[in-house]
Amino acid sequence: MAVSCQAACCGGQSPGLIYWCFRALCCKGPPPARPEYDLVCIGLTGSGKTSLLSKLCSESPDNIVSTTGFSIKAVPFQNAILNVKELGGADNIRKYWSRYYQGSQGVIFVLDSASSEDDLETARNELHSALQHPQLCTLPFLILANHQDKPAARSVQEVRLINMITLCISCFLHFCCHSGILKDACN
Repeated sequence: MAVSCQAACCGGQSPGLIYWCFRALCCKGPPPARPEYDLVCIGLTGSGKTSLLSKLCSESPDNIVSTTGFSIKAVPFQNAILNVKELGGADNIRKYWSRYYQGSQGVIFVLDSASSEDDLETARNELHSALQHPQLCTLPFLILANHQDKPAARSVQEVRLINMITLCISCFLHFCCHSGILKDACN
């Protein structure tokens, strides 16, 4: 039967076509799905969470509106899909962040590197709370120092020092801080 499938379906062509015929006739199922990972994206209002996710999803930057509450975006990559829960960063919403942590497999913390000292202190406290939360404390954290194109932006080294000195990060946690500019040269 396999030989007749190859001859009828593929005419003795390439192995890729043979595999396709086999999957279509014998398995009758879709190809295996890419793995999906659930992440939570947090940070203060105006830090650039929505812009980051819009850029990763190749959406137009023209229609970006700050998130109130939360939103979920599927960010496709070649080998995986990241399902990112973006949580609004306003004062009245941050107290509910922990209700959305369950099931997360990683955390993106977006920091406005050009923010005021007061906002930086608030962001540091929120990051500290997230790092200590039982559902997040063992997960990988990406800290993105956004708005690097602004004149008042702190360098990655400054952000790292501010957070490393004041957070008392556990020895098993790898601190990863990256800078980000999300707008094109045209914007």
